[in-house]
Amino acid sequence: MNETRPLALLLTHGHAAGIDDAAETVTRVAERRNWDLSVFDGESDSFDGREPALCIVLGGDGTILRALRLGIGHEFPVFGINFGRVGFLAAAEAEEVEEAVDRALAGEIELVDLPGLEVSWDGGSAIGLNDVGFSRRPHSGVAELSYRIADEEVGRVRCDGLVAATATGSTGYNLANNGPILAWGVAGYAVSYIAPHTLTARALVVAPDDVLEVVNHRSRDGVEIVVDGVEVGGLEPGMGAEVRFRSAMASLAQLPGANFYQRIREKFGHLAQ
Repeated sequence: MNETRPLALLLTHGHAAGIDDAAETVTRVAERRNWDLSVFDGESDSFDGREPALCIVLGGDGTILRALRLGIGHEFPVFGINFGRVGFLAAAEAEEVEEAVDRALAGEIELVDLPGLEVSWDGGSAIGLNDVGFSRRPHSGVAELSYRIADEEVGRVRCDGLVAATATGSTGYNLANNGPILAWGVAGYAVSYIAPHTLTARALVVAPDDVLEVVNHRSRDGVEIVVDGVEVGGLEPGMGAEVRFRSAMASLAQLPGANFYQRIREKFGHLAQ
């Protein structure tokens, strides 16, 4: 590699159809644009002493999210080409790979700063870019969770769990819970119950400076703490956790002219047809 040239990482979803051909296309475009390209395994945040200028992802939202998480603490943006089903985070579709990557390596991108949520509990902490969830464990009884915001209890409900979601994650688990969709750029996060056993539980949008405290009131069963779909810990009976909003944790690259509301219509409208 030539260290005078900018470095791009390439992360792929290895099982999607057309990935190998697309990776060859990315390699060809990088050479044409005078960039170094390094295939990235997505498991380590070590880049051999060089800070990447861009990470190109060939995959779906899960693979793009993995790259974004590995970018926390670095400054490289993530540019996704959709080889998944929805691809809400992707900048372009699979059939556009050559043109899209060429434009990205030419600097024709706009950056979206993505916030995160930091959850802390007795025994650990973690940061999520999509959501932080508290879910009843398999084969356990119904959970009983309360949440407090700014030291005021807002709700205490028997349920399957609770989800706090960033704007980026609001179109995921939160949306499935009938929670509100937050446009990218909204400072704050949504809180919604999973399958609440009540007719009165409502989702809430929380101000970015307000701390969310979740308490497990079950006398017998613990609940799982899940960050971006991965279990990271648990809340035993009587225990609580705190969730805090963190701004600008990762950077998503988009092509100029991308519109969030058009994306909502195109990505989710077709799923209902």
